Amino acid sequence: MNIQPHSLALYKNGPARVVALGDKLDIELEDGRALRVRPKDIVLLHPGPVRNLREVADAPVGEAEAACELLDGGQTTLAELAELVYGHYTPVTAWATWRLVDEGLYFHGTPEAITARFLADVAREQALRAAKAAEREAWNSFLQRARAGRCAAQDAPWLQEIEEVAWGEREQSRVLQALEVNQTPDSAHALLLRLKHWDGAMNPWPRRVGATLTLPMLELPDLPEEPRRDLTGLPAFAIDDEGNLDPDDALSLDGDRLWVHVADAAALITPDSLIDQEARARGATLYLPETTIPMLPAVAIPRLGLGLLDISPALSFGLSLDAEGVVVDVEITPSWVRVQRLSYEAVELRLEEAPFRGLYELAERHQARRRANGAIFIDLPEVKMTVSTGQVSIKPVPRLRSRMLVAEAMVMAGEAAARFALARNLPFPFTTQEAAADISDRAPASLAAMYALRRSLRPRQYRSLPGPHGGLGLDVYTQITSPLRRYLDLVAHQQLRTLLRGGEPLDAQGVIERIGAAETVATGVRRAERLSREHWTMVYLQQHPQWQGEGILVEKRQPRSVVLIPELGMETRIKAGESVLLDSGLPLRLTGVELPGREAYFRVEIPK
Repeated sequence: MNIQPHSLALYKNGPARVVALGDKLDIELEDGRALRVRPKDIVLLHPGPVRNLREVADAPVGEAEAACELLDGGQTTLAELAELVYGHYTPVTAWATWRLVDEGLYFHGTPEAITARFLADVAREQALRAAKAAEREAWNSFLQRARAGRCAAQDAPWLQEIEEVAWGEREQSRVLQALEVNQTPDSAHALLLRLKHWDGAMNPWPRRVGATLTLPMLELPDLPEEPRRDLTGLPAFAIDDEGNLDPDDALSLDGDRLWVHVADAAALITPDSLIDQEARARGATLYLPETTIPMLPAVAIPRLGLGLLDISPALSFGLSLDAEGVVVDVEITPSWVRVQRLSYEAVELRLEEAPFRGLYELAERHQARRRANGAIFIDLPEVKMTVSTGQVSIKPVPRLRSRMLVAEAMVMAGEAAARFALARNLPFPFTTQEAAADISDRAPASLAAMYALRRSLRPRQYRSLPGPHGGLGLDVYTQITSPLRRYLDLVAHQQLRTLLRGGEPLDAQGVIERIGAAETVATGVRRAERLSREHWTMVYLQQHPQWQGEGILVEKRQPRSVVLIPELGMETRIKAGESVLLDSGLPLRLTGVELPGREAYFRVEIPK
């Protein structure tokens, strides 16, 4: 067909009316615009005449499915297809037919060569299009709800995408982009709170930092048959916080000789066993205010925890102190012990009784030696935080002499084990710390001085070679008293037990590899614990919006100074005047909490 004036053409997939002929064609578009185009830029749909494009706008009712079935996958032309679908070929049916072809459900191709689809393919395409349409409708409905600060059960897939950003498991989110929210974990967290999909009970930090949150499920072997020293006749006491669930150390006094009994985890967990490898991958038990994820399978606690059975297996560390408080005469032996569990508060009331008086005197003598050797003593406020059914409890930890007694006994055991290993050239995970330079007061009395001293301390390090621990004032030291919850304590026990049995301990390289693997993971565990405590502190403040209390100015900075809040065990930053002295008490009132950023805001209450 030749193009004539007033014919109907296809131009850039829209209808066009040919107005005049020439080297170029004058055409009119449906929006009224006039264009001059080359003949090859258009495709003829009908010779016309078409006086106005409004004539072809409304499609008549046709039989597209019947025509598709009749053609059964065959080819045809636009004119023939218009006859089949609408019964006649006119400008109106030509344009309507092309729209069917362009839609692509029943037909596809060009005006000169149109192919009909098979009905089975049409049915599949219809189902696919319906699903996509439903998805678009659901997506648009979700966006509408989200912008209004609401969500519904059917929004779960999009909410999960936001959660993955909040957990740090993905960097980009189509949802956040559509809602014009920053693609950051904190912004995603804030959005989930705004949608009320999350509340304060959702602590995202352990998962965000990559902590392992599944429980270890491996089987523990039976306790091996081996000689053990019977120390059941020696009263032994596991002293800890009320409600402690994993007692892993206990104390005895035999005359003036201290025994520190430690849960014998290495009796069941040998180097490179499956349980050992899993413990190494965890690094340490993860203690969160809302839950505990143990390093070892749960059955380890009732089988190895001290005082949970009538008689418990232990690795016992015997030591004495000379007149100067130096650890001497160290012995280490697998043992049987009979342990009584006591709280710090109960022991505090019995410090004048035997054996607690003798234990406390040993602790004082050893601590005095460390003090003389330059040990650093920092006593910043501590709190015990627990979470039950979403409610946060924060209680100050009282300063008790019984706590000092136990802590010093653990230090003595660590020094004794390190000296024992050093004397036998045993590769060992020694704990070291460089001495802080230019410290005149190593036992400051004020909070500001203690805060400054803590900031000046260098981090502790684990090494396979011995070295001084400047913070403790010891020439050699290791951590040994928590093999149920710290992997490097377990490694130290494995080395000692292998040596005592006459086996071949790990060489220095093997110890170094375990130090590197465990500390990398344990650093993440400690970070998850710290961030979680900050999170739950913010939740506590949200649950107590009228909170008022005292803060202590411990460091002056601009524009905001550092204030410790002892009853919460937290530090914050506020604007303090130049005239406010360090260690001044400041009456504070809570003004707001920003949970995703773990920020609380306080106002200094000026006395009236």
